[in-house]
Amino acid sequence: MIEARHLRVLRAVAATGSFSAAARELGCTQPAVSQQMKALESSAGTPLLIRTGREMRLTQAGEVLVRHAAGILAGLTAAEEEVAAIAGLRAGRVRLVSFPSGSSTLVPTALAALRAAHPGTRVSLVEAEPPRSVEMLREGDCDIALAFRYGAGQAPGEWDDLVVRPLLTDRLVGLVPEAHPLAGAGSVGIAELAGDSWIAGCPRCRRQLVDVCEEAGFAPRIDFATDDYPAVVGLVGAGLGVAVLPELAIESVRPKGARTVAVEPAVEREIVALTLPDLAQVPAVAATLDELTRAATRA
Repeated sequence: MIEARHLRVLRAVAATGSFSAAARELGCTQPAVSQQMKALESSAGTPLLIRTGREMRLTQAGEVLVRHAAGILAGLTAAEEEVAAIAGLRAGRVRLVSFPSGSSTLVPTALAALRAAHPGTRVSLVEAEPPRSVEMLREGDCDIALAFRYGAGQAPGEWDDLVVRPLLTDRLVGLVPEAHPLAGAGSVGIAELAGDSWIAGCPRCRRQLVDVCEEAGFAPRIDFATDDYPAVVGLVGAGLGVAVLPELAIESVRPKGARTVAVEPAVEREIVALTLPDLAQVPAVAATLDELTRAATRA
């Protein structure tokens, strides 16, 4: 019989390429990893790994098991959480992944309300931008992914295999130094900033910025790029360029030395919570989705 704990070890070995690295990731010893892999190969009745020096690579059978492991482990997690929830959500675990501006605005409000209503439910949080956060969900490494997408940049059927909970529409706003000629304007056309240096954000936001500027007839000169929104605000405040940021990001950072201006044409991103269909039936996951929805109505 193949055990879930052995599948988790196999995934770690496949991802890291060695027993020692897998042991570090799993928080156990290398002999323990080796022992569990031997047990798994014995259960499978065939070798799963080919050892070449210090590195490991999967056999065909190993590749099959790794491919099925994410779905198997997600299903087991769903079963475990549903059983725990029978007692009325007195126990449960939710693994949440969020992009940074969501972590600092929507997530705290939602998790505080969840803890007040269901103190036995444990929630862990890690940060990742889409599409990596969505990959983590599909790979079984989280239960809910807080993500965003721009309408024009959405691939057809991008999330068709997931449960999508719409939360809010987040408009991008311009951020300029206080000394900028347009700092006092109510709104500006993005083409009016064509001659400025630009500070860009995360890769997906960066692509959206380039697309919008090109539609306005110019290519932005991006002098700085950072995933850290406070860093973007600091660079603009120091007079080193202009930027467009989501309103959620502005809410979480005090724009010292910078002014916000409305940008035309309007650019919006859709903020959503994503989960797998099986996990959506788990009460702890459903309760977290509900609290995220309520937090979004207050944002």
